Amino acid sequence: MIKLTADGTTTIYSECFNQYYHSIFGARLEAEKVFIELGLEYAFENFKEVNLLEMGFGTGLNALLTSQMAEQQKRQVNYTTLEAFPMKEGLIAELNFDSKAFHQAEWEVWTLVNEYFRFVKHKVAVESFESQSRFNLVYFDAFAPSSQPELWTAEIFQRIADLMEKDGILVTYCSKSYVQRNLRAAGFTVEKHPGPPRKREVLRAILK
Repeated sequence: MIKLTADGTTTIYSECFNQYYHSIFGARLEAEKVFIELGLEYAFENFKEVNLLEMGFGTGLNALLTSQMAEQQKRQVNYTTLEAFPMKEGLIAELNFDSKAFHQAEWEVWTLVNEYFRFVKHKVAVESFESQSRFNLVYFDAFAPSSQPELWTAEIFQRIADLMEKDGILVTYCSKSYVQRNLRAAGFTVEKHPGPPRKREVLRAILK
């Protein structure tokens, strides 16, 4: 089911997880605040090249905005995304932002989207993901803990920490107290930041 969110950007309802992929109070605003501003722009300040891991590819909105920012800023981003439950092709066509190139890209193969943005997607759960690369930015964009509680545990955050560089950055929209505790248990220092519309706080965590 397609829904127009408050900022004019569409999102989709997942019947499998009983959740929308993005905030109904502004899909683009949420992505820009949490993932671009707190994540990507901060990573640009701290790393020459950004090796990015996204947990939850979904509609492709985060990848689209990141590719645009990489090209605008002329900064190299290597974008790896994980999606165990890809969206159906018919739904993708109904979105009012153009993420088709990401959805149509081959799985497990690097794609050069623009001069500054390389992209690869893996159809795999984070628990099974292995990589020789180390990441300095993580977009943690799983469905809410009420739908996927198994992805918000200290064990999952530890698994992600093991894939990251020291001083690497993780950003997420969920600021629940136990999520903060689980991040700290995995070695992160947790920062709370003002959220997008109708969201009081979101998190940026730094791996120490």
